[in-house]
Amino acid sequence: MNAWVTGANGFIGRHLVRVLADRGYRVHGIGHGAISDAERHRLGLVHWLNGEIDAANLNALAAHSGLPSTIFHLAGGSSVGLSIAQPFEDFSRTVESTARLLEWLRGTARDCRVIAASSAAVYGAGHEGAIAVDAVTLPMSPYGQHKLMMEQLCRSYAVTFGLRSTVVRLFSVYGQNLRKQLPWDICCRLQAGERNLMLGGTGAEVRDWTDVRDVARLLTAIDGKPQSEAFQVINAGSGLGTTVARVAARIAECWGGTVSVQYSGVVRAGDPTSLLSDDAMRHTLPFDWKIPVEQGLADYVSWFKDQIR
Repeated sequence: MNAWVTGANGFIGRHLVRVLADRGYRVHGIGHGAISDAERHRLGLVHWLNGEIDAANLNALAAHSGLPSTIFHLAGGSSVGLSIAQPFEDFSRTVESTARLLEWLRGTARDCRVIAASSAAVYGAGHEGAIAVDAVTLPMSPYGQHKLMMEQLCRSYAVTFGLRSTVVRLFSVYGQNLRKQLPWDICCRLQAGERNLMLGGTGAEVRDWTDVRDVARLLTAIDGKPQSEAFQVINAGSGLGTTVARVAARIAECWGGTVSVQYSGVVRAGDPTSLLSDDAMRHTLPFDWKIPVEQGLADYVSWFKDQIR
């Protein structure tokens, strides 16, 4: 199987490439950042193209690797905060790149399947309990708006041109090699010697935390199941909610020593109070979540400490 991964040099992309390669895929990547030959071999990439997702680069990748059977489209904006600070850049990274990719596929590789990473941020606020894929979408940030626009492009090309695409709405993905967001921020502050942490929000915010190792397996499992409809949406969440306060407490516990955590009560713009997936996905795929958040956070702290030794 000949698979391409856009954003293969990113946090999720690197994990996904390794899983695909271990399962016998020939994996080629496109995105930003230099990757040495040694690192490319370690990741499992046959070929890496450092550049924008545009027709010229996609043609060059196809000339080198052949046409793909599946494209895992992970490229795009990855931060609510950055999307608020630089909304046009986030639009370009998420929406424009997807439009260029789909248009290239329309003219060059119509039989290729797209598995596109979206976000639970498309749901916005006001949802209580588990969220189903047919729930109302009211994004609160440019990040969420642009992910929804990306989804709509995939739907449009499926309906109009028959391009097969599966949109995967990721929830709170964390894990080894993540160098931003809450787990990274807390570990950095603890490493700097802080023991009295003041975090934003209330601590009661609920998220569906999913370990990136499980997410990579899930994306691979999705490709392993034939797609009966031209367009489909899947929630990539475990259905288990964990509060921010519990996550912070678990990280502090795994770090060791006496740590006090308090909350400012100031909620960041674009952050819903609850994002929790329903568990309908597990009934449609041969897949189970294997890494509970307690274990995943312990593994993350161990990884972080290994990086600073």
